[in-house]
Amino acid sequence: MNIAWKEIKKNKAKFLILGSIIFLVSFLTFIISGLANGLSKDNAALIKNLPDGQFYMTKEAEETYNLSSIDRSVQESVLNEYKDAVAFSIGMGFVNDERDKQRSVSFVTSTDSKLFPNLNKGEVILDSSLKKEGIKVGDTLTHDQYDGTFVVKGFVDEAKYSHTPVAYINEVDYQGMFATEDLQLIFLPNIDEAPLVNGLQSFSNKEFLATIPSYNAEQMSLNMIIWFLIVISCMLFAIFFYMMNVQKIGLYGILKAIGMKTSRLFTIMWTQMLIITAASILLSIACSQLFNLIAPEGMPFSLPVLTTLKLAGVFLVIGFTGSTLSGIQIKKIEPLKAIQQGEM
Repeated sequence: MNIAWKEIKKNKAKFLILGSIIFLVSFLTFIISGLANGLSKDNAALIKNLPDGQFYMTKEAEETYNLSSIDRSVQESVLNEYKDAVAFSIGMGFVNDERDKQRSVSFVTSTDSKLFPNLNKGEVILDSSLKKEGIKVGDTLTHDQYDGTFVVKGFVDEAKYSHTPVAYINEVDYQGMFATEDLQLIFLPNIDEAPLVNGLQSFSNKEFLATIPSYNAEQMSLNMIIWFLIVISCMLFAIFFYMMNVQKIGLYGILKAIGMKTSRLFTIMWTQMLIITAASILLSIACSQLFNLIAPEGMPFSLPVLTTLKLAGVFLVIGFTGSTLSGIQIKKIEPLKAIQQGEM
């Protein structure tokens, strides 16, 4: 530890450059991860907030939920067999507020369940983001293709789907608006293995999210960027410590000649890696959490502490791996040759 720290103080500029690069790369990774989580919630919070379970849609829909239409007899059979089961539908549309301004929403209706609000005909519960846009409890909303009106009964947090606020409505209102009596989906909560239902295809929560085209493409792109940055970090560690080791071949030869073990040399290198990486990551964590607090209200940004800690752990593992790969040459150093090479 003492030798590693003395070398860091002696070569401040070199280690400061590495620390700065690791800080910038890790900070960028945290920010992109926060955007990925935020967009994930903004795109599918309606589904992600449900407990683990099994989703069902018709096989004919070919994994496209809005083409699914579950027969009433099949729906009743499943709901009667599983007491916590719920059938629901999602429909994209809009409502007009009292100022006659259109608001894009995702209409959601369901059978009686603790997982969704239960409403009377003509009532609506909205995502809280619409509250910030001036809609209040008691306001009357209209829809151009529906004769009835909706009275706002309340708001719920984190109810988004396809980047639009959710509007929970009564099943009768949904039928009148979308001209259908069949619901699209059935959900069985807290079930790991999906029971077979004739004519229906089952999906876990993760599998169902993957059927949402915008969600899958969006998350795949952002996750590719995150892992690309992590690979870059590994390469930076490997290249930096490799160059440092090449410059210190003569020193390593002398240390080996006086009896220092290879494991001790690796320990010095790992200690330096840990000090630089820990300092850089702690600074980037502090900056990313500060950004989490001051990010603009409309920006879909969410960086939970658990996600931050996981990424920090990945960076530490990457740093250890990169420095270890670069240090393989230390094991091959022969004292006499190294000393001669260092004198040239």
